[in-house]
Amino acid sequence: MTLATLAEPASFELEVKHSRFIVHAAPVTAPQAALDFIAQVGDPDATHNCWAYRIGSEYRFNDDGEPVGTAGRPILAAIDGQGLDQVVAVVTRWYGGIKLGAGGLVRAYGGSAAECLRVAPRRVLVVHVRIELDHAFEDTGAVHAAIAAHGAEKLEEHFDAQGARLLLRLPSAELPPLKVRLRDATRDRVRLGDELPDM
Repeated sequence: MTLATLAEPASFELEVKHSRFIVHAAPVTAPQAALDFIAQVGDPDATHNCWAYRIGSEYRFNDDGEPVGTAGRPILAAIDGQGLDQVVAVVTRWYGGIKLGAGGLVRAYGGSAAECLRVAPRRVLVVHVRIELDHAFEDTGAVHAAIAAHGAEKLEEHFDAQGARLLLRLPSAELPPLKVRLRDATRDRVRLGDELPDM
């Protein structure tokens, strides 16, 4: 499944048995940005400001006084269920006088978050990798042409008596065709290191 994030902040409103739920969601790339967004959109006058975020393998959620597991976790499940990453969602509730029960809360928090994320505009997340590459001086032209053709960014370049060592960053989907092109263009003289996740 291709991961996506939100293209821009989004919001959604739902009323359940006189309780008002407003969802605010946004793309974020770091936990601190998620916490800043939560502080910015949360309403101190509301009954609850429950939230969750996912950024790669990092995630957090908060029930903000609702029964444990009835708000934050369903919001996180909505993010994951929509196939999203690098997203924060805050669901603010104003209590309307009728208790919803644990199941009702899960449906209201999770459902409103899921609907907000479902209709929000998205953009695909491109996963990048880093790789080291060693080449001889006579292959410089072929190597640089291949790098340019596959959208690779040169992060470092070092020279020694044998040639050059490059550290590249490129979309992970471009790595297999780059390897084939380098092999064919240099008669398999280019040496590639291990693929590293992009930090």
